Amino acid sequence: MAYLLRTLLALMFIGLVLTFGQAQDYFSLPWNHIQLSIVALLFVIFVQAFVMFYFIGVSRLTQNVWNILNGKGDLVELFENPPEDLDPYLQKVRKFVQDSTVCKRQTLPWTMLILTLGSVAFLLGGAHDTGLVSKTTHVGLVYGFFASVVIGLARQWYYLGKGHLLLRQLKTLFGIAHNRM
Repeated sequence: MAYLLRTLLALMFIGLVLTFGQAQDYFSLPWNHIQLSIVALLFVIFVQAFVMFYFIGVSRLTQNVWNILNGKGDLVELFENPPEDLDPYLQKVRKFVQDSTVCKRQTLPWTMLILTLGSVAFLLGGAHDTGLVSKTTHVGLVYGFFASVVIGLARQWYYLGKGHLLLRQLKTLFGIAHNRM
């Protein structure tokens, strides 16, 4: 899943670069930057929602395993024959819960910032076309959006790798098939 999300992030970034380049007349494409921005913003919303729910899901899965190990669930969900000593599992899962929480906390604020700045930049682009907002306001917000995309994408890329490894280790620890969540 992390590889799919990284591919979507790369495609999102390419789409935004094409839109930005078309607006600055760096490229000569058959579409103007307004048409490209509609498609790019919809794709940004899709990708960022997908990334956000991935990290929420990883955190939720590790929390559910933690709750089962602490007696808040049936151990048969994790083991065919539950062991007597759960301490090694508790130590590892505690670390997994902490790591998944860090991954979620380090990426979700950037996701929200990207979505907010992208939406407002798009709306102010429409306001600029109707003469309600100056061009510098729209362009300044687009620069801020682009900066947040660069920083957020780098963080998401990094933590997608960490989240992917965390899921592999958790699933291997309990013998869960790697294609199941």
